[in-house]
Amino acid sequence: MSAQAAIHLDGVSLCYRLAKQRIASLKEYAIHWMKGALSYEQLWALQDVSLFVRRGESVGIVGPNGAGKSTLLKVITGVLKATRGQVEVGGRVAPILELGTGFDFELTGLENIYLNALLLGRTRTEIDDRLEEIVAFSGLGDFVRSPIRNYSSGMVARLGFAIATAWRPDVLILDEVLAVGDARFLRRCEERLESFRRADTTLLMVSHSLEAVRHTCKRALWFDGGRLRADGPVDEVLERYAAFSATDGAASGEVR
Repeated sequence: MSAQAAIHLDGVSLCYRLAKQRIASLKEYAIHWMKGALSYEQLWALQDVSLFVRRGESVGIVGPNGAGKSTLLKVITGVLKATRGQVEVGGRVAPILELGTGFDFELTGLENIYLNALLLGRTRTEIDDRLEEIVAFSGLGDFVRSPIRNYSSGMVARLGFAIATAWRPDVLILDEVLAVGDARFLRRCEERLESFRRADTTLLMVSHSLEAVRHTCKRALWFDGGRLRADGPVDEVLERYAAFSATDGAASGEVR
């Protein structure tokens, strides 16, 4: 991969196999399997996506529900394996894909800081050194000693973001994380993202908030039906997407 590239996708497609039958038990599944009676339909979540993201770029990803945005992030982070095509990512990746990913909801926030950071590849010594900073950034205060099953979605998001960004990653991937924060937390997030951009971190962000994408990113990708429909300067792509969404074509899935 080129030294300038943070992410390179070449002809990436991902297909889910969906069982047509409703099977109630493992025994029934085994019987169907032995008889060769299982049948599936294919759902292509991504289709022939080619993409080149340079180091230090901030890229927003927009599109309707089911467009393939979150699937794309999971393929890039290695959570899902592409059915076809090549995926290359350079450097250390810090993903926040879904609220609570990597957390054990029976453990306290403090215990989950260690668990989540270890999953991100950090050592216990590194976590000890940043623990106070993580707790302070999350704004959880004494709640950090409570099980996170008692947290609101906003508190979970704050903790996840604080852990993932306690160290500057080469690639930061966010999936609708900023949508649940309060105004004060969002300002802190924006300040941290800006410091990362100045330090050449690559940002990939999925959001339904066009204003958040416009404010945070300089480039945008528009996905629909698992395909990349547009790629370019953020204002240009968001204008096209907003205009398309306002037409009947948005419901039909046709590009005009």
